[in-house]
Amino acid sequence: MSELDADKLSHDLRQSWQAIIDENQRLAAQVDFAPVAALVPLLQHAKRVFVVGAGRTGLALKATAMRLMHLGLTVFVVGETTTPAIGAGDLLLAGSGSGTTSTIVKAAEKAKAAGAQVVAISTTADSPLAALATLVVVLPAAQKQDHGGTISQQYAGSLFEQSVLLLTDAIFQTLWALDGTPAEELWKRHANLE
Repeated sequence: MSELDADKLSHDLRQSWQAIIDENQRLAAQVDFAPVAALVPLLQHAKRVFVVGAGRTGLALKATAMRLMHLGLTVFVVGETTTPAIGAGDLLLAGSGSGTTSTIVKAAEKAKAAGAQVVAISTTADSPLAALATLVVVLPAAQKQDHGGTISQQYAGSLFEQSVLLLTDAIFQTLWALDGTPAEELWKRHANLE
């Protein structure tokens, strides 16, 4: 690769990075944080927290599960071999941009039937998942099949997936501030079999 090509590539990468940051900032300015605030006590008082999402949303929620575990919450990722049955007093945190992903909707149906509360993180409050939820947090991002580019120039559901991670990190930061446990104590729960 020539130096000119490397310079152009560096410029293009910087522009892509900035476009992603800008889209996330615009989305954050549009989020209604009242439902997010209502989620905080649900997490604090849940007997156990279960997270479920497909694809990159699922990966973002796995990262969320890790941070909630660092706070001392009992957290499980749906689909893992050691995840127990959900029941009354538990909370299912379910992420689906469309709110129609069949595996996520089925998990929410089962959780609700078992007496657990369901919280949906989605791009819409009008979906099968939202209908099952005690609380819906709407992230006004493009859905995977929205190829028009009016909400996001990024591929598929990238903006939604990124915003799920950023939102749940903000929830963690807020819970941590309320909890007051020093970082050194949280670190003791960090995985040591890496």
